[in-house]
Amino acid sequence: MLTAFTARPIIELKQRDKSKIESILAHGDRVLVGLNTGSLRIYRLNDLPPPPTAKPANEASASHDDQPASSDAPESGSKDGPPAPATAAKPTDLLREVEKFSTRAIEQLAIIKEASILVSLSNSAISLHDSNTFEPIEAPLSRTKSASTFAVTSNIVKDPSTDIPEIISRLAVAVKRRLLLWRWDESELSQDVTEIVLAEAIRTITWANATKVVCGMNSGYVIVDVETGSVEDIVGSGAIGGAAGGQGRFGAVSTAGMGYMGLGGYIPKPLSAKLGEGELLLAKDINTLFIRDTGVALEKRQVPWQSAPEGIGYSYPYMLALQPPVKGSLEVRNPDTLSLLQTINLPGAAALHFPPPTISLTHAGKYFHVLSDRVVWKMDATNYNSQIEELVKSGKFDEAISILSMLEDALLDNKTETMREVKMLKAELLFRQKKYRESMDLFNEDEIHAPPERVLKLFPKNIAGELSGIEEDKNDDSDHESSNGKTNGERAPNVDAPEVSSPQRGGGFAKYLMGHRAKINPETASIVSSRRSHDDDAASIRGKPTDEHSQDDKDLMSSVLELNSYLAGARARLQRLIDPATGKLKPQKSQSGSTEEAFKTLLTETKDESDKQLEKDLQATFKVVDTTLFRAFMYSRPTLASSLFRIPNFCDPDVVNERLVEHNRFNELVDFFYGKKLHRQALDLLRKFGSPDEPDDAAPTLHGPQRTVAYLQGLPPDMIDVILEFSEWTLKKDPKLGMDVFLADSENAETLPRDKVIAFLGKIDIGLEIQYLEHIITELNDMTPEFHNRLTELFIKQLKETEKGEEWDSLMERLVRFLKTSRQYSLSRAFGLIPRDDPFFHEAQAVVLSNMGQHKQALVIYVFKMKDYVKAEEYCNRIHKTQDAQPASPSHIHHGTSEDADEAQPSIYHTLLSLYLTPPPPYVRSLGPALELLSKHGSRLPATSSLSLIPDTLPVAELESYFRGRMRSANSVVNETRVVAGLRKTGLVTSQALLLLGDGIPGGQGGRNRRVVISDEHMCGACYKRIGGSVVAVLPDNSVVHYGCLNRAQTGGSSVTSPVLQAQNGGAWGRTGGGAAGSIAMSPTSQTHIGGSWGRAGGAAGSGVLSPALQAQVGWGQATG
Repeated sequence: MLTAFTARPIIELKQRDKSKIESILAHGDRVLVGLNTGSLRIYRLNDLPPPPTAKPANEASASHDDQPASSDAPESGSKDGPPAPATAAKPTDLLREVEKFSTRAIEQLAIIKEASILVSLSNSAISLHDSNTFEPIEAPLSRTKSASTFAVTSNIVKDPSTDIPEIISRLAVAVKRRLLLWRWDESELSQDVTEIVLAEAIRTITWANATKVVCGMNSGYVIVDVETGSVEDIVGSGAIGGAAGGQGRFGAVSTAGMGYMGLGGYIPKPLSAKLGEGELLLAKDINTLFIRDTGVALEKRQVPWQSAPEGIGYSYPYMLALQPPVKGSLEVRNPDTLSLLQTINLPGAAALHFPPPTISLTHAGKYFHVLSDRVVWKMDATNYNSQIEELVKSGKFDEAISILSMLEDALLDNKTETMREVKMLKAELLFRQKKYRESMDLFNEDEIHAPPERVLKLFPKNIAGELSGIEEDKNDDSDHESSNGKTNGERAPNVDAPEVSSPQRGGGFAKYLMGHRAKINPETASIVSSRRSHDDDAASIRGKPTDEHSQDDKDLMSSVLELNSYLAGARARLQRLIDPATGKLKPQKSQSGSTEEAFKTLLTETKDESDKQLEKDLQATFKVVDTTLFRAFMYSRPTLASSLFRIPNFCDPDVVNERLVEHNRFNELVDFFYGKKLHRQALDLLRKFGSPDEPDDAAPTLHGPQRTVAYLQGLPPDMIDVILEFSEWTLKKDPKLGMDVFLADSENAETLPRDKVIAFLGKIDIGLEIQYLEHIITELNDMTPEFHNRLTELFIKQLKETEKGEEWDSLMERLVRFLKTSRQYSLSRAFGLIPRDDPFFHEAQAVVLSNMGQHKQALVIYVFKMKDYVKAEEYCNRIHKTQDAQPASPSHIHHGTSEDADEAQPSIYHTLLSLYLTPPPPYVRSLGPALELLSKHGSRLPATSSLSLIPDTLPVAELESYFRGRMRSANSVVNETRVVAGLRKTGLVTSQALLLLGDGIPGGQGGRNRRVVISDEHMCGACYKRIGGSVVAVLPDNSVVHYGCLNRAQTGGSSVTSPVLQAQNGGAWGRTGGGAAGSIAMSPTSQTHIGGSWGRAGGAAGSGVLSPALQAQVGWGQATG
């Protein structure tokens, strides 16, 4: 049981004293005791050392001999003065006794501190006395005759008119059916007395808040608003003690009333007590109802009292119930769970007294008093840390969590860490009870974030590895050893080593729990010791021999499945702190108490760590989480293991390697090696299963070079040595597939060091080197001259070594195409490499000579060595197009005849014609190809030099096609000249019409025919004044403004930029006025150049300074008003 309070007798009446204690009032260090004789005794409470260690709760009792009895006689000196020093420490000293305080027994006492008023109930009336002198102020208080009870409250209330807080005290008195209310503003008593009449006599009064009071009657409870006077019945959602409309225990109890139907017609007294956080407890007999301070019932179960209490109360954070004096015991319960936590034996205890309500914090009052007719006990609250510790040791984790949630942070050394530790202990208990889901959910809560080391201690070695807290028998069978022992790459656990505790930061009870968990106290029934006991009924998951101690596979599977969810949550939280891809800390905002900071605290062991050390510790924790998650996947869901390898992870490579090899899951192993950048290990594995001729049954999908090629394609260029090393066997086994490593359309393949790749491929096969060089030159547009020269050399070398055939022809075609397109290789070097006497290389020689500008030598090869007149003509066409595309130099531009132009620059066709008709010895004339050339390209040949080459014996009829072509070409030139001249004339006419007449579009260009009419009412578009006789300017949109407003119109967004531009666009200038001659301030030359329109608006005709001829050129006009 819990020891929440300790009872200490502070006042005891001596045996010769025949008085009896009726009521008490504890106020500060004073205790006022009302006796049945009407006397009032004032005691002073002395400061005493804390009581000795409490006995076990089930044996706790309050003996009259625990403390020295206080003296009943007043000490010498003044009434209220300090007493003389006592030889023995006493809990209280009697300061004064007011013998005739009342004529009858003092039934109830209360104080209104702000007004220094002592309120008492005696002789069925309320009396007011001065709390300092105890002199009567008003005794009895008017209208309080036949009073049965009263209640006092003081609260801070803001004045609605001034918004200034003030202390308002209220006194509520029950006089039969009437409820009388007095009010004190600060220390001033209000003259108004409120009276509220209820349905029946009031038996108890409890203040719910500053303005509402709960009244208990025989038929039930009501809540009264003292400001509005409204009365509402308190109705629960169901019958108290049963379902809605049902019956309560020991009698019928309605929702509005709690009547008791028992022997002799006894009606129990309705009890009420204010709890924490705006809650109240109503009790009648053994039936209870929890309500809000607004009167709304709460959905809570009944308090499981065995007998009706004599009184109820609340001392933060516990609910109290005093049993009848016959039993003489005080029950302490948790108001949240309603569990009985402590029972204190108090012989003859009859009433409870709590300190008067104050405006301070709830936990300020940590004590209360219990009184009998002879003794007053002071109930001191024990240290809250020790209370939680005691609950945890007794295994009551739910109660500890509930109490912790109700206590404020200031009352505990480290509430956050203590709550977290208790919840983790509860989660461990749930795990041993085989409630795996609830356990892992609790471990994974945001407020807990249990360290992985703490959770993994609950699992066997095949799941948790070396972090397992479960001892295993050394005589396990071989299969079990393979799954738990060397396969995991772990060392054997030290049996004598202390239990691994959770790395924590913090102090107080949390530090105690986490720092001493390895010690076992045989006198306590803590969860720590029971967890390690072999007699625990809830079996934990242990690795034991299969005959009698083996863990049930079903339970282990269930626990591992729930462990997966915890590890996934822990992994997600770790990713908030550290980047799994780089292993570096993420920048964190400085937020004290944030989730990230709390979790960071859980995962590290040292108190003050640098970022580097913290990063190292987090990486180690991440490694534990990922490695355990891999083991859990392999045990419960092996197919999910590969999903872990596709993302950045911190799995232990040794553990993963051995586990996957054991289960022949080599595909997942390759994925893991790739994610961990252990590329050499992965490629060794791929080569092991891919290079043999026959597939291996353990990994048939890895047979062949396909997986290796795909793997190599994903490696970065900086790993070129590894790529070349492991691509060799793929090139030898399947060259076409192996070349995809270097020829793939990917960034990695395109950025490989090309010189190393070329040297590597040349050692394997010259054809592969040629293929790679062609790829980087033609597709990747590599302009490195060394590569072009190397490709030329390899082409020629390959052609020399290859026998004639289709392959040789294809290779020659590729060489010729390369020689034609490339301009980066050395021409002299290429020409020197090509065999000159080999007729199969003649075309390649011709291409090189062509690139060197030796067109005649190239044509000699085509015409005389290859005798391929078609290729010779195609060569000339290509060269002719190239020359036409090049811009002519200024030296070649002249204005002579076309014949002269032809003679000035002989064409490539003339060179070919000369080779046909005047071949060098020993070749003979080729008249047929020459005539065909003349018929096709005669217009491109110079007439004089071409005809001079034709033999005199050739009939003219053979040259008909040549002459016809020449004449057609000449006619085409003449016709083209005529067409161009006609088009230019048409364009001139169009331009002139646009200048003179405009484009005819509204708002467009008006031309010289443009006119603007200005009337007397015409307004300036800029200043919005009349035009009058001012000089005007016309904008392109035909709007008229003053000449002085022109700049304003331009800055205002007009499209006109200057007056000159206005005039060029057809602007009009003029002057309006009443008969005076207009004048223009510009020269006639400028006026003529501008081409503006002149005019005059008014009664008389305007006259300009221009001559009639200039007026006609300018476009003179007259505008009339």
